[in-house]
Amino acid sequence: MPDLPAGFRDISRSLPDFHPNWPGDPPFTVTPGARMAQGDSVNTGVIHTSTHTGTHVDAPWHYGDDAPKLGQVPLERYLGECLVVHTPPGEFVTAELLGHLPDPLPPRLLLYTGQPAHWLTFPEDFTALDPAFVYAAARRGVRLIGTDSPSVDPLTSKTLDAHHAFLDTGMLILEGLNLSGVEPGEYTLICLPLPLTEADGAPARAVLLPAGLLP
Repeated sequence: MPDLPAGFRDISRSLPDFHPNWPGDPPFTVTPGARMAQGDSVNTGVIHTSTHTGTHVDAPWHYGDDAPKLGQVPLERYLGECLVVHTPPGEFVTAELLGHLPDPLPPRLLLYTGQPAHWLTFPEDFTALDPAFVYAAARRGVRLIGTDSPSVDPLTSKTLDAHHAFLDTGMLILEGLNLSGVEPGEYTLICLPLPLTEADGAPARAVLLPAGLLP
């Protein structure tokens, strides 16, 4: 196996048993299946969790009943040049942030809002996205926004205004990233969701490479 390139960074959240999930979602567990110690020929496990566990993508069908399911989203949308941005503290990321970013923007924008690398409990107080920011980013050519927060909308939102702004603009959502310790700047994103073709989302493995490593 070739050595990984300098600057390689895994930005996925690790998934220990009972990794905290969205309130009301089933907890993440891997329970024993076959066990060699009990006479089986192999060791296996049974995964039980939500499609929105840890680092995950939202398919548009998650927030639009007539929108594409995950299998209808081209994988290349999750691959390519991106910009990591450190956002100011606050309840929302606002459109004002875009005035401080380079022009043009790459198609993928990843937001570090200050979430730690590991969640011991579910972060109920996190930075969400102002829908005006989503619309403004789309006008600047952004096609995917990732965040280290567990959602682009506040925990208590019932209207999911930011999610519906993504639906209106055709942009994609990547949530629950681990961007702790990642310096702001340009990178190459490789995000590979599980191929759950009929699903509303899926856990993903996401890594950063130095800018320009993909065509």
